[in-house]
Amino acid sequence: MKMPDPDRDIIARRLEIAAALRAIVPGEGVIVEENELRPYESDGLTAYQQLPMIVVLPETTQQVSDVLRYCNENGVKVVPRGAGTSLSGGALPLEDGILLGMAKFNRILDVDYDNRCAVVQPGVTNLAISTAVSDDDFYYAPDPSSQIACTIGGNIAENSGGVHCLKYGLTTNNVLGLELVLIDGEVIRIGGSHLDAEGYDLLGVLTGSEGLLGVVTEVTVRLLRKPETARAVLVGFPTSEDAGACVAGVIGAGIIPGGMEMMDRPAIHAAEDFVHAGYPMDVEALLIVELDGPETEVDYLIDRVEEIAKANKAVTVRVSQDEDERTRFWAGRKAAFPAVGRISPDYYCMDGTIPRGKLPIVLTRMNELSQKYGLRVANVFHAGDGNLHPLILYDANEPGELERAEDFGSDILRLCVEVGGVLTGEHGVGVEKRDLMPVMFSEDDLKQQQRVKCAFDPDSLLNPGKVFPTLHRCAELGRMHIHGGKMPFPDIPRF
Repeated sequence: MKMPDPDRDIIARRLEIAAALRAIVPGEGVIVEENELRPYESDGLTAYQQLPMIVVLPETTQQVSDVLRYCNENGVKVVPRGAGTSLSGGALPLEDGILLGMAKFNRILDVDYDNRCAVVQPGVTNLAISTAVSDDDFYYAPDPSSQIACTIGGNIAENSGGVHCLKYGLTTNNVLGLELVLIDGEVIRIGGSHLDAEGYDLLGVLTGSEGLLGVVTEVTVRLLRKPETARAVLVGFPTSEDAGACVAGVIGAGIIPGGMEMMDRPAIHAAEDFVHAGYPMDVEALLIVELDGPETEVDYLIDRVEEIAKANKAVTVRVSQDEDERTRFWAGRKAAFPAVGRISPDYYCMDGTIPRGKLPIVLTRMNELSQKYGLRVANVFHAGDGNLHPLILYDANEPGELERAEDFGSDILRLCVEVGGVLTGEHGVGVEKRDLMPVMFSEDDLKQQQRVKCAFDPDSLLNPGKVFPTLHRCAELGRMHIHGGKMPFPDIPRF
């Protein structure tokens, strides 16, 4: 009797799926060749890599609907992907699943100044929205450091923030409506150009859901008027703890800056050498505090911030004198991540959030962890809202350094939870923080979250293996685990 050939069966199924997808997305919209799949094997968390089975690049909502319907009917897993800038492995492919790339959804469909909103496709970059409305003195508030590349669909998936989220909110505070395709191919609309909606807050559920609930094909975003005046204050401190205390002092005084960012010495030097923003090089920590609004109010608040800074041992205070100088101050901060790449062969970008008042404690503990693991760390923070972005410096070519960097990062995230914070601020859970979810949530908490996923995706075909450390069968959720309570997915290949 002829024995079955598993490899032949896998190849046959792959060819069958590819043929079906080509019937839906003709031309060059289906990628199967290994060398053409390589650009999709990783997202911004490059330590983990996996070739997808097939990449599909639809151009219309109907094509997305037909692709998802086919996958649902045939049990094919789907990983949605935007620009691939995710830093948590949220767009990491599966070897037995398709990768649904949304890059061709790249048009701004409508700008409605009367209702202060714009309708865009998910492949539009974050910065492109503000650029499109800039001449009319409007902008889109969330501004991640990767805004020149990251797309609005990915911002929805991770609930991205940016340097101005302290005053103007995260993505969830600036999105008014979505067009979404469910796994069974149904197209639904949530919200619209109006500010508020009745019923359940499904928009809030979907924003930050990391591609586990549906595929976004259209987004209505809120537009804001540019402030009359915006000025930035550059403040240097002798210690990071002093800078952290100043952050708490500013917020405690009832001042809500447009943005408040912090960098420590390694990040300052890397950014200044890269951008030449005019940062002081003889300080241990630097705050960028931006005040915006009416000119009189801004002048008053700048004086108040200077008083608070000097009360917290500031050694240098510099106020931007024109728009070019303000832009330079921010250019250094926004270039901090690539700048750090010039001083270390590799770095691991973390993301956790803490209560603002705990910043001095966390900085001290983080320095102790740096010594424990023998790895340097450059700190870049959204200080105003407590969102930390420590950059752990390592060399992947040195045996054991990547593993030490990961352990260091895990301890930072455990520290965030210990002081009353959370595992992520804007990068998402993905695969990076998946196994740390029990540090923050009980088993009942996680089951309840997965019940939400089951309502949208009962067969767990959308982005499986992300967020949840344990996979429960939807039909029996709360009564049994499958595969001994572990994820039925192979270990993720690591570069």
